[in-house]
Amino acid sequence: MSADRPVRVRFCPSPTGSPHVGFARTALYNWAFARHHGGTLVFRIEDTDKARSTQESYDAMLGAMRWLGLDWDEGPEVGGPHAPYRQSEREHLYRDVLARLADSSFTYDCFCTTEEVDARRKASGSKVMGYDGFCRELSPEQRAAFEAEGRSPVVRFRMPEGSITFHDLVRGEITFETEFVPDFALCRANGDPLYTLVNPVDDALMGITHVLRGEDLLSSTPRQLALFDALVSLGIAEQTPAYGHLSLITGEGNKKLSKRDPQAHLFAYRDEGFLPEGLLNYLALLGWAIAEDRDVFTMDEMVEAFDIGRVNPQPARFDTKKAEAINAAHMRRLDLDEITHRVLPFLKDAGVVSDPVSDADAQLLEQAMPLVGERINKLTEAVDMLAFLFVDEDAFTRDPVDVEKVLDENGRRVVEASHAALAALPVWSTAAIEEALRVALVDGLGLKPRNAFGPVRVAVTGRRISPPLFESLELLGRERGLGRLQGALAR
Repeated sequence: MSADRPVRVRFCPSPTGSPHVGFARTALYNWAFARHHGGTLVFRIEDTDKARSTQESYDAMLGAMRWLGLDWDEGPEVGGPHAPYRQSEREHLYRDVLARLADSSFTYDCFCTTEEVDARRKASGSKVMGYDGFCRELSPEQRAAFEAEGRSPVVRFRMPEGSITFHDLVRGEITFETEFVPDFALCRANGDPLYTLVNPVDDALMGITHVLRGEDLLSSTPRQLALFDALVSLGIAEQTPAYGHLSLITGEGNKKLSKRDPQAHLFAYRDEGFLPEGLLNYLALLGWAIAEDRDVFTMDEMVEAFDIGRVNPQPARFDTKKAEAINAAHMRRLDLDEITHRVLPFLKDAGVVSDPVSDADAQLLEQAMPLVGERINKLTEAVDMLAFLFVDEDAFTRDPVDVEKVLDENGRRVVEASHAALAALPVWSTAAIEEALRVALVDGLGLKPRNAFGPVRVAVTGRRISPPLFESLELLGRERGLGRLQGALAR
């Protein structure tokens, strides 16, 4: 990157819905690009769609960035030299640019209705969709006639003739023939500026050097490049930014992952107990790789290695199982204290431990976490793993499917033998419990170890999948442990 042009990138979502995984990947690539080059990440809110923009969505976007750990250098809650960073608060700037564009004949007023444009296109047999330039050179009389009808014009930009070629940072050289890019509107008839104006104007005024965005916006690039040429000629922009268009993220059937797809909802992964660093690692792989033989890395490692020229332009399929595997790898990287810290909010929300945590719950949790820390792949799994230890006995339940599968007549015989063996123990410890159960079930009943302990596990934890059985029984204590076994026999 040029030494005299520090990197400035922007992430500019619209607050019109819940954040999705495409939101997160675009934010991540912009963040990594800025950090790699020691540049600036501008977080800008494009809320010109007043009918659909909501405060709830705005708050959710900021919350998503905070959860992901993607910090920004300019924008909401941070400020910066180009404030404000919400487009709804910058309309005076857009109106000034509109006036300057009009004064230099880069734009013109258009009075046509959509129906009139469609009718002319059908009559001419043209296959070019969009506006036909009818109002480009209106006479004073024609303009007066339209105004007499009470029509309010929209402002259209005059697309230049010929072709527009640019080097896409991801896709290489791309050329658009402008005959297929009709003159486009910059504001509504009521004067409200449109995305087609505000996005390039903000990029110009904020000195954005590189635009990294989704492939779905590629078709709008020739319009933005043409408008940027005008902004540069008027001294509004210093120069045109470089553009790079990121691949589509696809879901089932290789269809574009839409906001309606369950896989697309970013907060679903947070609520399922994904680590933000695990999810970011996976999202980074949807178009980029740190090395051919390596999938797991930290965000610091990504920043050091990130090269926009190595981003793959081909569609990337979202694979939930791989996302879970990457997350599990990051779980293994956390020490036990950190896992406990991150698990605690989920345990509180589920009512497994008290909020604030009581001394008794804290002591039991400290003893229990070593049993599950290396077994859980998502933070939420700790809830099901540990709930049996904290629940009041009158509220303890067993999974009916597991009960049906394991606690049949043979299973009940195993539980009965286990109860008798454990009730006779003089010392209630993990080693003593294991020895007693192996003698009673493996030696006494002749069961194979892999078949011996399933009924006991369901009886005392309520599930076939649980922390290690012998340690769990020790933590439950003699009274509760024997009570659970007796309760399973009484069903």
